[in-house]
Amino acid sequence: MALTIFSIMIVLLLFGFPMMIPLIVAAFVGFFSLFGGFGQLETMVQQMLAGIRPASLIAVPMFIFAADIMTRGQSAGRLIDMVMAFVGHVKGGLAVSTAAACTMFGAVSGSTQATVVAVGTPLRPRMLKAGYKDNFILALIVNSSDIAFLIPPSIGMIIYGVVSGTSIAELFIAGIGPGLLILAIFSCYAVLYAVRNNVPTEPKASWSERLTAVRQALWPLGFPAIIVGGIYGGVFSPTEAAAACVLYALVLELVVFRSMGPRDIYSIAQSTGLITAVVFILVGAGAAFSWVISFAQIPQQMLAAVGVAEMGQIGVLFVISIAFFVGCMFVDPIVVILVLVPIFAPVVQSTGLDPVLVGTIITLQVAIGSATPPFGCDIFTAIAVFKRPYIEVVRGTPPFIIMLLSVAVALIFFPQIALFLRDLAFR
Repeated sequence: MALTIFSIMIVLLLFGFPMMIPLIVAAFVGFFSLFGGFGQLETMVQQMLAGIRPASLIAVPMFIFAADIMTRGQSAGRLIDMVMAFVGHVKGGLAVSTAAACTMFGAVSGSTQATVVAVGTPLRPRMLKAGYKDNFILALIVNSSDIAFLIPPSIGMIIYGVVSGTSIAELFIAGIGPGLLILAIFSCYAVLYAVRNNVPTEPKASWSERLTAVRQALWPLGFPAIIVGGIYGGVFSPTEAAAACVLYALVLELVVFRSMGPRDIYSIAQSTGLITAVVFILVGAGAAFSWVISFAQIPQQMLAAVGVAEMGQIGVLFVISIAFFVGCMFVDPIVVILVLVPIFAPVVQSTGLDPVLVGTIITLQVAIGSATPPFGCDIFTAIAVFKRPYIEVVRGTPPFIIMLLSVAVALIFFPQIALFLRDLAFR
């Protein structure tokens, strides 16, 4: 039955159906094979509803809404200007600023695709004018957006936490260390690239200009303070932090900055509703699919065939990393998390792995896969936003993918990169 289910999914994907269709069809085919008909069809509906019932999922549309308000308002631009004021003048400073801006915007949006749009749109023209090659710029933007999937609030971590039953607050804190490590590595590479290609530097901002930029960015800097500080201090749960972010974004853009009006908020809410509908359909379909394959004992059969249980913790982490990395090269990250997490859950539990460490590694791998050819979703976001051909977008990605995979390997051998802050906050 496993071969039939996965063959159906592959065929439907090749015919161009959106991912929710293969998931639902495969789940119903598996249900029919298990029960010999659709006499107990209400069970499937119950599983779909159970998938979208957890209260933690409320955070997803709220973080999307807050990020969209920021992107269309002034908050994102003010954060970028502040970073540029301090490092724009050093060799490679514009590229470092781009990576840092992706990190800062990731601390609000939690979405790689939103980060590509919000940061890439204003900074790509400036980098082209400064003398950077376009394939380097595109690769930097696409891969730096991966940091947004690790720095809280990460939508990927929310989905993983719901599916696996892991604390979302602990996952959020654990993502900070790897995210900052990636930023440091990308910054070093950007400086080396600028030196090697003799890229001119930007004019140095005066201290008065820097103070002005900081002053203008103080309000937007409240977002990470609300999310990280609120959760770390025990003031908010992740869901409550998401609600606070929406309220804060509305106050900033409507009252403080006056960058938009009620009509703009209505259109943004419509956009958020459409995105949320797609996400929740995927989550519901994924829950039903996971229930079917678990009921059929497919995960146990697959893992037994590979011999994962005998590999030990490091071996299991490598197998998980490869599976999620390859999966996201072809399929949307949320779908990969929904499908593969239940498959690996038994072996994670049996080997005694820390689910927060596993979640951090999985989140990093799906972020890397999202920016990796042939079908990483962030690649196609960049193609649509920047209107550049596929080959130009992916040409500069190999060095960044190697750096990201190096961080993933470091996480496997040195888990305290992720767990130090988690242990400090919750242990």
